[in-house]
Amino acid sequence: MTALSIVIPCYNEEACIDELHRRVTAAARKQVGTDYELILINDGSRDGTWASMQRLAALDPQLVAINLARNHGHQLALTAGLDLSLGERILIIDADLQDPPELLADMMAKMDAEGADVVYGLRVSRAGETVGKKLSAAMFYRLLDRLTDIEIPVDTGDFRLMSRRALDALLSLPEQARFIRGMVAWIGFKQLPLPYHRAERHAGETHYPLSKMLRLAFDAVTGFSTAPLRLATQLGMLLGVLALLFGAYTLFVWMRGGTVEGWTSLALLVILLGSAQMFVLGLIGEYLGRVYVEAKGRPLYIVADVIGSARPGARLGYRGDAGAADGTPGRAAGRIDRVR
Repeated sequence: MTALSIVIPCYNEEACIDELHRRVTAAARKQVGTDYELILINDGSRDGTWASMQRLAALDPQLVAINLARNHGHQLALTAGLDLSLGERILIIDADLQDPPELLADMMAKMDAEGADVVYGLRVSRAGETVGKKLSAAMFYRLLDRLTDIEIPVDTGDFRLMSRRALDALLSLPEQARFIRGMVAWIGFKQLPLPYHRAERHAGETHYPLSKMLRLAFDAVTGFSTAPLRLATQLGMLLGVLALLFGAYTLFVWMRGGTVEGWTSLALLVILLGSAQMFVLGLIGEYLGRVYVEAKGRPLYIVADVIGSARPGARLGYRGDAGAADGTPGRAAGRIDRVR
């Protein structure tokens, strides 16, 4: 087991990867010498990211490059790297260098001084981002905090340092729709913030457009809260009360010999009720869809290639449904072993 594993998912990061390797390597060597491993995961990149990883792995014995069979998404790519890590401590960081790897020293010092199992980066400022992005992020974190059943720290990402026992607890969670920062909050242990100023992206463009952010937000809410289902129930009750009031009003007007004129109000009422029904069915469908995906029991990801240092007798595997009796890796086994 090594002293430190640094896990970095990468998607179309060819422009960043050399500087990323330089800075992360310098930060790691300053803290633990050569007793570390740098795990880069290529999440189906369409540029030269994988070629750059292969080139760096040939020069750096501490680097392990993982090539997924296709694009699985940031959270599953991160899971693949965490499964493969061997360190007593594990640093999670993004490839765009918005989170400074030099903060590793402060994170390790805080973990040692206060006996924490997780030290997570708390964003004080976000350089290089639009006002809209900052506002939407702030709203998302606070709404998530209100809706979820656990306390997920606001203004945080996946940038964090974890102990081995915290990581083992995290890897025991088998769900497909993964929201890593929420899952880390769920496992408990002592978790402490480290405030920092988030930098601008080193190069390239963000790979988290609005559509992916909304998908991640919905995974977060549906994965850690049943509040949307309760909202659907409350909405149904409210509309039921309104329907009763409208019915009483219609009966009262009829008893006085009048009629309710106009079809517009009736059409609007039908549209309102129909929209509410579709909204409720949509929420139920989202939760039912999650159950369907989990029930299929497919692997979280498929690994195509692993390049870098390997243990003797290692083999290529993936997160599957269960470990077989012959040692074939699976979800129950919880690990991927390495191949050259």
